[in-house]
Amino acid sequence: MQELAKGANVALAALSESVDSVMVGLNWSSPTGEGDADVSVLLLNSDGKVRSDADFYFYNNPVAQDGSVQLLGKTPTQDGSQDRIGFDLTAISAEVTRIVVAASRYEGAHFGELENLRLTLADGIGTDLVGFTITDTGPMSAFIFGELYRRDGAWKFRAVGQGYGSGLAGLATDFGVDIDDDAGDEAPAPAEQTTQEPVRAQVPAPRQAVAAQRPARPRTAKKKVTLPKAPRRSLADNDSWREARLFPVSALKSDRDREARATSVLLSVMAQIPEFGRRLTAAFGAPAGRMETFTEVTLPHGDTPRRPDGVIRVERAGKLWTALVETKTNGNALKSEQVQAYMDIAARRGYEAVITLTNDVELEGSPLVDVKIDGRRKHKVALRHLSWAEVAHQAQMLIQHEGVNDAAHAWLLRELLHYLQHENSGCHGFQNMGAAWVPVRNGIDDETLCQGDPRALEVVESWERLVRQVCLRLGGELGHKVLPVQRTRRGTDPAARRALLADQLCADGRLGAELRIEGTPGVLALTADLRTGRLRTSIEIPAPTQGYPLSWAKRLVRRLAEAPADLHVETLLEGGAGGPRSTLERLRPEPGNMLPTGNIPVAAFRLSLLKTMGSTRGNAESSFIRSVDEAVHRFQRSVVAHLE
Repeated sequence: MQELAKGANVALAALSESVDSVMVGLNWSSPTGEGDADVSVLLLNSDGKVRSDADFYFYNNPVAQDGSVQLLGKTPTQDGSQDRIGFDLTAISAEVTRIVVAASRYEGAHFGELENLRLTLADGIGTDLVGFTITDTGPMSAFIFGELYRRDGAWKFRAVGQGYGSGLAGLATDFGVDIDDDAGDEAPAPAEQTTQEPVRAQVPAPRQAVAAQRPARPRTAKKKVTLPKAPRRSLADNDSWREARLFPVSALKSDRDREARATSVLLSVMAQIPEFGRRLTAAFGAPAGRMETFTEVTLPHGDTPRRPDGVIRVERAGKLWTALVETKTNGNALKSEQVQAYMDIAARRGYEAVITLTNDVELEGSPLVDVKIDGRRKHKVALRHLSWAEVAHQAQMLIQHEGVNDAAHAWLLRELLHYLQHENSGCHGFQNMGAAWVPVRNGIDDETLCQGDPRALEVVESWERLVRQVCLRLGGELGHKVLPVQRTRRGTDPAARRALLADQLCADGRLGAELRIEGTPGVLALTADLRTGRLRTSIEIPAPTQGYPLSWAKRLVRRLAEAPADLHVETLLEGGAGGPRSTLERLRPEPGNMLPTGNIPVAAFRLSLLKTMGSTRGNAESSFIRSVDEAVHRFQRSVVAHLE
């Protein structure tokens, strides 16, 4: 790792070949064990200002919608804590020329009270590249640790170490952010009288699961708690006995029962586990504060009172943020008129958002329901969507990979995850390719599907929803960020892009997608050929820049010792020409057979697996959805995992 002095800079490409995504860690420790700070990130244009307030990422805006910036939270270290920020540099807009990484303290505290201030930068595979230690802090309440910036089309890093006495607000204001000061705002008006008292969502947890009220910022040096990977020995007499669960599913008989149970289970766990509730609401504009959740809420609406499935309220600095929640399970669709009524109620009562929660995955430019926004109202209400797959993903990331601060919280998350994944809960995520799936397949088989057919567009949208859900599930299992790759120019209209993909489906009968898995050497490509009924998963690995080609081939075969024998290996030559092709079974005794004759330079190796795809549109064993999910997970486990 290269140590930098204050003001020094270095080109990332000179340090590693895997700098499409990087991880920045900010470390500090406190002699008293109580000190802490909050990280922030600003994306700046050529004028040195943010393009809008959305380019300012901090505890109230921790994640970019395109995945380019993610504040991943704190993890304990041996002498303090580390706050991590993930950057996908390939997703950063070309308008952004600098990325400022900073931290700030609060309530009169300053960085002179902290010790061991240090920044580290790692590449996409986790190798530490740069270190920068800050020693001259002084009475500064905000600090710029470093910045990433573009130079001649390539990314560089500079160690800054600049302090601000005016705190986070002063730092942000200097870069063009409009700061809303809560101190001068009036207290919110009392809520209108409802026809029924709200009932707070409850968790029937045992005594040890009821955690004491925590301070606004708990000690970050506290050890994270995760559940053991190996299951403990059961005391049951035989395998037919079932462990008692906190959230039972056996009594669920109707869709209404499933919706009511799922809503209460989720909202209660969100209120009990602050970091989990924060993950699910931060992207919707909710502040970091005390959260309370309610079910069985009745609100006036003309002559007919409405009963949303739930309400979320967050209090911070004397102000309330409130959202109505409408839940659907078991693949049931949202009703436009019902959501419209909730939007009207929220606007009238001064609520900030309406959150819909269903099995479906919302796409950019393709909302699940059409509602009218009253532009005449001063108070604007946001319509937000959350899928059950995203809820399970966030629970899985916390419980299996990042950990939580309390053993009871870890147990609660495990119970929630068990409930969501149970077949009777109805919270299974996207599970139906839609009514157009069979007609489109038949049209491709008999070559009667014409470009411009709206059914092809429906299939493309269903395919995109499926791919996004596969990314969530795979990312939850691996503990890494998994995102779909969009090979289109930034700013392209999503509807126009999907129309083009629909025309391509009509022409060649194929659906394609690419998945970027953090920490892997390439992009996982997925192709569904509806003409042949086969799924292809593949990845291209760049050829090493040093060493002998025969050594590359032998090393690759050794890494793939546990891969399936029918894995296809194709050598790609410089200039785009194709080279030798074979199966892993044939290459194991003679790895040199994958190399071209002569002295032709090798550019990359493409590894592929083929699988018969399911045909039905639902989520049964023979379904297309199930086969795609299994194909991606099998390829990652048996091939990609050995290439990291």
